[in-house]
Amino acid sequence: MTATHMNPEDIQSILIVDDHPLFRKGVIQLIQATPEFRFVGEAAGGREGIELALALKPDMILLDLNMKDMNGVEVLKAIKDAGLDSRIIMLTVSDQAEDLMAALQAGADGYLLKDMEPEELMSQLVEAAHGRIAITDRMTRLLAVSLREKTRPRSLDEAGLTEREGRILELIAEGKSNKLIAKELDIAEGTVKVHVKHLLKKLNLRSRVEAAVWADRSLRQG
Repeated sequence: MTATHMNPEDIQSILIVDDHPLFRKGVIQLIQATPEFRFVGEAAGGREGIELALALKPDMILLDLNMKDMNGVEVLKAIKDAGLDSRIIMLTVSDQAEDLMAALQAGADGYLLKDMEPEELMSQLVEAAHGRIAITDRMTRLLAVSLREKTRPRSLDEAGLTEREGRILELIAEGKSNKLIAKELDIAEGTVKVHVKHLLKKLNLRSRVEAAVWADRSLRQG
């Protein structure tokens, strides 16, 4: 699909926050070559990233985890606390379970590794632009192992979810955002948020990405 055939409202604006100039330049070139995206800004550190995010209000933010001035999770929390609706994808070298969990529990919409092939990276970002969760198979397996180590229900029945909560969990597992879920179920987005909060509590989980992985595994086992 070429950019001329796309509706302007379907093109997602992207900000990149990373303290490695060469890496930033490479990703920017990939973004500029992808019709689904419009590059709007770059920041070389966390504080600058927060300022730019609030000023530009991009659709998506690519955020490094380990930066000299600020940890990426701190940046993520600051942006979320400001009420910004941007989808935030961590783009990092760290494949450590604790970093993955910290980012997801702070509200990241995805977690991708910098050693990915460029084509796979852009494919994941295009998926994320359509409301899907951006996480590689390797990190999904890591997350699944981490989830198994904690006490939580083993099945949907054991979790005691209502029919509506169960349906919303299925849609989360499909990678759909609250906005898309609200549209599909013909309810308010605020109502979806309340249901998500309740089902996470019942499952003893702290993020929708964890819920998606848990549900995918439970549905396959069921």
